[in-house]
Amino acid sequence: MVVTFDRHPASVVRPESAPPQLTDLEQKLELLADCGIDRTVVVPFDAQRAAESAEDFVTEVLVDQLAARLVVVGEDFHFGHGRRGNVALMTELGRVDGFEVVGVGLTGDAQEAVSSTRIRSLVAAGDVEGAAALLGRPHEVRGPVVHGDGRGGPQLGFPTANLQIAGDIALPADGIYAGYFTRADGTVHQAAISVGRRPTFYQPGTASVLVEAYLLHFDGDLYGEAGRVSFVRRLRDERQFDSVDALIAQMHQDVAATERLLTPDPS
Repeated sequence: MVVTFDRHPASVVRPESAPPQLTDLEQKLELLADCGIDRTVVVPFDAQRAAESAEDFVTEVLVDQLAARLVVVGEDFHFGHGRRGNVALMTELGRVDGFEVVGVGLTGDAQEAVSSTRIRSLVAAGDVEGAAALLGRPHEVRGPVVHGDGRGGPQLGFPTANLQIAGDIALPADGIYAGYFTRADGTVHQAAISVGRRPTFYQPGTASVLVEAYLLHFDGDLYGEAGRVSFVRRLRDERQFDSVDALIAQMHQDVAATERLLTPDPS
């Protein structure tokens, strides 16, 4: 059994500086199930929970609700109001309430410990290959396909699926990527993906970030459909072109590079 919160505690305690998330709750639950977890308990985290003492959290959740006998947490785990709870306090409470506590250290590689902070930094820098090496999978974002600027197909000849991504999800640095688009029915397509502000058409600071995926060898309507985009390789930086024709020529190169780098079926 895994116990997790329904959101990052920082989004409640200090929302102005909460870190972007590597998964939404739905994806987190899917990944845990794929690891063989039989049951995941999702604990709501709100202002009342944030004000709860570490001792009350242990009594309410671990003892009264779950009747825990063994609790495994990271050795740097903190909980309760003011982050006063830690492995030492939980161990002390466990002696009284009848459960054992195991604190597990971070694993690492030749560089440093593997942590969500390190992975977020790699994603933010556009190093999606480095992030995938630590995640054990490509970084993925999800959302419904919505209408974008409307120029992809008619003006550029490359109709794209524009995903509406939740504002708290970690996005790679602006740029062009090779990856995959997974449809709601589970079919997977190679995709040339743009993350950025379309500088050929907009002045700096005037456009919001869009995640746009051009699906190779696909012709169909995706509007309103839930989609998933996974980032496999960064192809290049986003840049401003002198003309639309120059942009189109580069897009042809990006699509060719995507097809060359990726197999049709990632499985």
